[in-house]
Amino acid sequence: MSVSSRRRLVLGVVLTAAFMDNMDATIVSIALPRIQRDLAGGSALAQWSLAGYALAFAVLLITGGRLGDIFGRRRIFLLGVAGFTLASVVCGAATAPEMLVAGRFAQGALAALMVPQVMSVIVAMFEPHERARAFAMLGAVLSAGSVSGPFLGGLLTEYDLAGLGWRAIFLINAPIGMVTFWLAVRAMPETRSTRPLRLDLVGVVLVALIMVGVLYPLTRGSEAGWPGWMYAVIAAAVAAVPAFAAHQRWRHRLDGSALVPPALFARRSFTVGVVVVLLVFSGVTSFFLVMTYHLQAGLGWAPLRVALVTLAWPLGITVTTRPALRRASRRLVGAGAAVMAAGVTMMIASVTVLGAGLSWPYVVAAELVIGLGMGLCVPILATVALSEVPADDAGAGSGVVNTAIQLGTALGVAVVGAVFFALAGDGFASATATALWFNVAVFAVAALVGPLLPGARTREPLAGAH
Repeated sequence: MSVSSRRRLVLGVVLTAAFMDNMDATIVSIALPRIQRDLAGGSALAQWSLAGYALAFAVLLITGGRLGDIFGRRRIFLLGVAGFTLASVVCGAATAPEMLVAGRFAQGALAALMVPQVMSVIVAMFEPHERARAFAMLGAVLSAGSVSGPFLGGLLTEYDLAGLGWRAIFLINAPIGMVTFWLAVRAMPETRSTRPLRLDLVGVVLVALIMVGVLYPLTRGSEAGWPGWMYAVIAAAVAAVPAFAAHQRWRHRLDGSALVPPALFARRSFTVGVVVVLLVFSGVTSFFLVMTYHLQAGLGWAPLRVALVTLAWPLGITVTTRPALRRASRRLVGAGAAVMAAGVTMMIASVTVLGAGLSWPYVVAAELVIGLGMGLCVPILATVALSEVPADDAGAGSGVVNTAIQLGTALGVAVVGAVFFALAGDGFASATATALWFNVAVFAVAALVGPLLPGARTREPLAGAH
């Protein structure tokens, strides 16, 4: 197998793993009513089936990335894929709510080993001028995974594939995971840091406590009514960040084995890139949350119909990704975010004016525009954020970027969800329109911050962008 063929195969393998993770993060939502009925679970089952995955995933992402730097990205990737596949089978075979929730926690934890290796393998195997195309494909795959999750969940649940019912949404990962594992064993070379590194256990504990302290209240606050202790936990977690940073500087001076190398944030491309990632993804998932509730609970649309109109989003991404690659201008990050803000504004206008008369062409048009903006923004964003990260620290850098995605998602869902559900009693249209102004705001801020990214063009023409 030639070097170029091997790299293409490895890229396909890691993109498949990324798709599997993003799909699983969202595929459960549509099937939850039937899962609750079959397993005789209450609202806690629904909440922890979603929150358990998200919490375990986000808490361990940075650690998972650094483990790849230390012990080898191929080894940790294979461990993550094998474990994720097994955990999916456990979820599909669940006979009690506790078994399903435990399986979802395991899925999230093992995905945190698998997913950071995706970006770090791209950084390690591709030259800087080739990465934009690879990251563009990753951005499209991540978006496709997010939006296809509800679609596939509705399809598999509604049509009762092989008589499996909702269990098929988990068991579908078994063949995908096994093929991904086999191809990775055959084609993926081992890469790791050239520096001798040790795992910073104190850093692991500190970052885990900080992430739990921020994410647990954000994911559970609305259902719990935001008691005072949740605000105190968030404040304590934020206050612990300087202590974590000080420890990382000390550990870096001691033996260079900081969990998050301080030098990463000395690079403007990385720091600004992480901020824009957090902003963009705080608006993406929260948009789908509000629109799913509005269309299903407010307008009475069937889950499959909602999933079908959502496909306009990845279609828009596909249309603009190739032109973005040709130009490869980092200014497209800001322009893409501005287009996304315009798309959400279109949706607000349609919901406000049409109310209960909202029809699918208006939803498709707005989501298509948002997808067009995301296709301009995301392909370049990941490349810029990791463009100056040394290969030795690719896992750590990837872990931070992926953690920003999860933090942004949790923050957006918490804020937008709180506004939406607080106002839903007065009418879904007004609640949706009001809540979505948060999405407009974060996309607009991302559009302003995007031009602060250094450089206007990648250093060489992008390979394969014709």
